[in-house]
Amino acid sequence: MISLLQVIWKIGLLSPSGLFRLIFTIYKEGINLMVLVRLAEKRFGNQIAIVTDTESITYSQLARNCEVASIYLKDNRHLSSGKNVAILSKNHHHFVHSIFAASRLGTNVYLMNPTMSTIQFKQLVDTYHFDLYIYDEEARSLLKDLQLLHLAIESSYINHFIHQDIRLKATSMKRSSKGRLILLTGGTTGTPKKAVHKPSLINYLHPFLTVLERLRLMQYRTAYIATPLYHGYGIAILLTFIALGKKVIISEYFQAEKASQIIRRHKVEIITVVPLMIHKLVKHKPDYLTSLQCIASGGAHLNAKLVEEVNNKLGPILYNLYGTSEAGLNTIATPKDLQYSPDTIGRLVKGGKLEVIGNGNQLKEGQIGQLCTKNRWSIKNKEASWMGTGDMGYRDTNGYYYLCGRTDDLIVSAGVNIYPKEVEQVLIHHPLIKEVAILGIADEQYGQRLIAYVELNNEGEQLTEITLLEWLSLRIPRIHLPKDIIFVDQLPYTTLGKLDRKQLAAYR
Repeated sequence: MISLLQVIWKIGLLSPSGLFRLIFTIYKEGINLMVLVRLAEKRFGNQIAIVTDTESITYSQLARNCEVASIYLKDNRHLSSGKNVAILSKNHHHFVHSIFAASRLGTNVYLMNPTMSTIQFKQLVDTYHFDLYIYDEEARSLLKDLQLLHLAIESSYINHFIHQDIRLKATSMKRSSKGRLILLTGGTTGTPKKAVHKPSLINYLHPFLTVLERLRLMQYRTAYIATPLYHGYGIAILLTFIALGKKVIISEYFQAEKASQIIRRHKVEIITVVPLMIHKLVKHKPDYLTSLQCIASGGAHLNAKLVEEVNNKLGPILYNLYGTSEAGLNTIATPKDLQYSPDTIGRLVKGGKLEVIGNGNQLKEGQIGQLCTKNRWSIKNKEASWMGTGDMGYRDTNGYYYLCGRTDDLIVSAGVNIYPKEVEQVLIHHPLIKEVAILGIADEQYGQRLIAYVELNNEGEQLTEITLLEWLSLRIPRIHLPKDIIFVDQLPYTTLGKLDRKQLAAYR
């Protein structure tokens, strides 16, 4: 109850009029994502809500646009509670309107990567039997190949409908609380897994409060979401910023020059990114980033060298957020935490539990095992069950957590368990190395050996495999030394900014 009151106070509703608005909105709309927009409309009506590559809209306009879109989807596309809607869209206003409109109708909203492969898309279609597809033009070929265009609508058309002069009916929409938000994990090539989340203020109290307090979100007005909104990290941040009435900037694609211009022009104070984006920004034009007071990194591993570079060029403004699509947010590392250790993923989010498990038992500090979580905001929405994150890691004596890689990253060489991160974290500190990745390969004598893929910086042209191995042999056990070192022009990454290990393996 105390946490609930804290959240209500933080979002400005802890007053007789505020509580009335909250209760009345839920009574009228139901429990769905549109409630956030309605409450924000009442508090921040004429303030800018969303800025895209083409337009800016206020909170009042956002509320109206989403309602018009929901009426269109109900009357013209016959959407109703319980139906499945797939959204294949990039970061623009069409996406924002579509997700709130579909949720308002009580549908199950599936967020998809519009650049996924045809094979992966067909798997999803065969599994979930969608009633409607809302898509960007670049995803049209996916629908056309599977003869699904009759069940689809291009996202820009919804925006065209919104801008028509339509008078809204006061009683045109029934309340709805049955819809779910479904995130699809698995990147761009793997078999997708769904992570189902139920819109619920109660379930997300603790992570919401923790993000507000540790990232000091109440101090900022202008936010830039550079990460894809179809990813769990991106959509969670969008919903948080809408609830707080922030000015939210989104763009269809990330490019360092474009992003730097956005930050400079709008005097962005907080940006959400993956580590690869941070790297590109600080290398490009760091003097354009002076307005930033908070860089929230998530979605991929943050290496120590990048932490040091950001601190040197921009000051202590970097935060590291760790979570999964299934389990939600688990830990946050503040700038002070990263000063304690640049490799840490931080401390536990209040209200959650995170244990290191090995062979079914909880492990002691310093021992490596799978990170398993228990909280109310995971896909299970209950505290009764432990959920494996699929990540290996450990906790130190001061309560800080660290990642060692995925459960399937483990390399067993001559009977010794080796996690790639152990070697990567040493190699990344070499002054001539820009990025590094370690994979395991079959070996007749040892079972498995390590192979290192190294991307050099501009000064590393003269570095050889022999000299690098000599440098490394002074810092790690002999059994941890890579069998081969392959120098690459650039490491491959997925559209979500994660290292693409499958593509990397093909380099050999």
